[in-house]
Amino acid sequence: MTSHSDFRVAGRAGPGPEPNRRDWRGALVNYTRPRVIGMALLGFSSGLPYLLVFSTLSAWLATVGVSKTAIGFFSWIGITYSIKFFWAPVIDRARVPGLTRWLGRRRSWMLVAQVGLMVGLFCMARTDPATNLEAMAWFGLLVAFSAATQDVTVDAWRIEAVARDQQGAMAAMYLAGYRIAMLVAGAGAFYIAAAASWSTAYLVMAGLVAIGMLTVLALGEPAVEAGRDTELREQWAIDWLAARSAHPVWLQRVERLVIGTIVCPFWDFFSRYRRQAIAILCLVGVYRLSDITLAVMSNPFYLDIGYTPDEIASVSKIFGLAMTLAGAALGGLLVARIGLLKTVFAGAVLTSSANLVFAWLATVNGPGLVDLAITISAENLAGGIAMTSFIAYLSSLTNTDYTATQYALFSSLMTLPGKFIGGFSGWVVDDYGGYAWFFLYTAVAGLPAIALLVLLMRQSQRRREGVPR
Repeated sequence: MTSHSDFRVAGRAGPGPEPNRRDWRGALVNYTRPRVIGMALLGFSSGLPYLLVFSTLSAWLATVGVSKTAIGFFSWIGITYSIKFFWAPVIDRARVPGLTRWLGRRRSWMLVAQVGLMVGLFCMARTDPATNLEAMAWFGLLVAFSAATQDVTVDAWRIEAVARDQQGAMAAMYLAGYRIAMLVAGAGAFYIAAAASWSTAYLVMAGLVAIGMLTVLALGEPAVEAGRDTELREQWAIDWLAARSAHPVWLQRVERLVIGTIVCPFWDFFSRYRRQAIAILCLVGVYRLSDITLAVMSNPFYLDIGYTPDEIASVSKIFGLAMTLAGAALGGLLVARIGLLKTVFAGAVLTSSANLVFAWLATVNGPGLVDLAITISAENLAGGIAMTSFIAYLSSLTNTDYTATQYALFSSLMTLPGKFIGGFSGWVVDDYGGYAWFFLYTAVAGLPAIALLVLLMRQSQRRREGVPR
């Protein structure tokens, strides 16, 4: 019998050998590839629904007199984004009757999710929350569930559609499309609502889902097949379990499903990375501690030091978006030019350093718009580089036999610690030294990620030099 230790597949290993480096011109060529361009449109489709079930929806509900308590309960709709890993294994394995044969595994699920998005947004537009709040909640849940499902499938398609040396460009285009969509669903929806109505705004947003649908139909399906090692691993686990139990046939089928969709993705990851796996998972959990914690207090900070809402909107939303897009593009170029781990490391250092710029702004007497622009430029440029490279890094950690499941787990782990710690941010500002010290704390919160990256880079260098672990 084959031992389980024999099943260590190569997959797309993140800390493993770097892809061939390119010069700047070669790195720029990545942005001209059809699938990379299409990734921006899929990123737009992913980013469009996010605010429509969060702050934009909250504004609509507030304007029709819905209570603050009910608006707060509506925020629970967004939990679907944090638990998408529960149904990601189904997306990895199940076929959509009639569609999978035509479009393939990834695009068929994408299209189903987008249909759910369009239907949900259309029904929200045709519902009056003042008289039928319960229906609005159910339609909002349909939108959020469909959006989370779309995220799972888009992430899987992005990882499988191109070679590893193009993942930086794919992540940059995804981030660019996502942020533009958030501007459309945020400020754009507000403008439409002011000129017409909230119902009209949501009808327009429902129509914009067609951009993603047309992109799905135009792009090809990734040519990925289950590896022989994956089949052997799953069969070994099934045989091992069958030899130790005498369950009914129906229960054996359930066990086979659980092994293939839940147990083996974890087994695969730990068998590939072994002792490194814990360090990698810790890095995934702490990489965004610094920027997520800062984001909770950034807008209250701007208001408290004297900036008006119009000034904040003009600089942080419009100018900040431009800097994020620039950072994302630069991050994609750096991944292709200097390598993945080095760019992820640079992003971590820049993010922590940008938080120190916030600490500086907190000490300025009578800060002006130039000071605000400098601070937001530093934050968004660093964030663009960090997020682009880290998305590419997470993508490289997955085995394409379990892409949707593994990436959904990574992306959930990436945000949960930061969101939890961010809940204490106001307490730190109020009771432990004010904004300047708080921003200093957030900069320090980036040090564990930097230390883990140094460790992983050294291990990667040792493997390239042939030094045993």
